[in-house]
Amino acid sequence: MKKIVLTGGGTAGHVTPNIALIPELQKEGWEISYVGTENGIEHELIEREGIPFYSVRSGKLRRYLSKENIKDAFRVIGGISDAKKVLKEINPDVVFSKGGFVAVPVVIAAGKLKIPVVAHESDMTPGLANKLAMPYAKTVCTTFPETVKYIKGKKGVYTGSPIRKELFNSSAKRGLDYCGFDRSKPVILSMGGSLGAVKINNALRAALPSLLRDFQIVHLCGKGNLDQKLLGTKGYKQFEYVNEELKDIFAAADVIISRAGSNSISEFLALKKPCLLIPLSTNASRGDQILNAESFEKQGFAKVLKEEEIEKIEIEIRDLYSNREKYVKSMENSGAANGVDLIIKEIDKAAGIDGKEEK
Repeated sequence: MKKIVLTGGGTAGHVTPNIALIPELQKEGWEISYVGTENGIEHELIEREGIPFYSVRSGKLRRYLSKENIKDAFRVIGGISDAKKVLKEINPDVVFSKGGFVAVPVVIAAGKLKIPVVAHESDMTPGLANKLAMPYAKTVCTTFPETVKYIKGKKGVYTGSPIRKELFNSSAKRGLDYCGFDRSKPVILSMGGSLGAVKINNALRAALPSLLRDFQIVHLCGKGNLDQKLLGTKGYKQFEYVNEELKDIFAAADVIISRAGSNSISEFLALKKPCLLIPLSTNASRGDQILNAESFEKQGFAKVLKEEEIEKIEIEIRDLYSNREKYVKSMENSGAANGVDLIIKEIDKAAGIDGKEEK
């Protein structure tokens, strides 16, 4: 049986694309194992999938000076040793890395053991983890076409992002019912990631009296961010977060307000949902969300609102909705597809497998 090791973690965004690949890899006969950290979010998420999980040490990667960098350098070195032992035990044909600090020791260990590595870069420009991993990778798949030029050694291949197929098995009616909505008004979905986005939450709530005259609003506001005074407001439904119901809420939504994380916006594109993107500022990130959002705006998939101008949120929401068909048409004409099949093709190629047949 052909064997693959998946790795990636630290945040859900480095795990859920791997989860999107699992059903198709299993369908093609791959025996799958996962390597992550014992206490990382990847452990919990992968256990739910019933995939064998192996833990290794790893250190956090920082772009700034810190005493912890020295300790974490030794943790990464220890993690390389851990990963070598795990990979020797599994003996995979290929390693697929979705990035994050946990992937670094696994990819380096695979490189030293001459195991082919396929990596995936979610953002417009490579993050620090992938920059460290790239020398050991045979192929680097990218979410954005513009990213290929940043990949050295002609290793870059534009594949798009792997999308969970369950998102397409959804029901707008179930989504409306779950929120207590009907079809009398269009639906806005606002989401700010697993922890929410306080600035977006506040700006949206300030505009509620006006927006609710014309829209129904479902608000994924993040843990601890429910506004008790607004509970029971007609046409406005708050959730700290949702899980299985998200695909149905997506189906019910006419437009989406969101940060510009690459996994989320790739799902919006696949579902053909016009979106207002409010990327994290450079004060709170390395600027990758700004670049992601600019790419989507340039391709005609989204409107972009700078966080510094968030008081304009109602004007931008109304403009997005009024012109939603223009954005849907751009998405339909983009040719963007679910990246699962293209990524698996690169995995097969790196492992020396032609289609479903081993060498």
